[in-house]
Amino acid sequence: MMKPVDSVAVALTDIPAGTRVRVVCGESVFEVEVLEPIDFGHKFAVRPIAAGESILKYGEVIGRATSDIRPGQHVHIHNLEGVRGRGDQLAKS
Repeated sequence: MMKPVDSVAVALTDIPAGTRVRVVCGESVFEVEVLEPIDFGHKFAVRPIAAGESILKYGEVIGRATSDIRPGQHVHIHNLEGVRGRGDQLAKS
């Protein structure tokens, strides 16, 4: 379940580029324009994420941004570096 601290949301259906999406999580409301097509099950940013910042999904760190990510941008292996199972990376978070 999404948490208010999350930086990404998961598409529950395919979302075409240019679609305005409203994501509500408790009292947190994120309104973003999807900047590129997002396939079902893929993540998109709900707030700006700076390069090097931890990316949160369901309240858990799932990786680190390898570049600045804008709200509505697809978040996947092209801009997310996994840190799970890498003690050397977790120590830097």
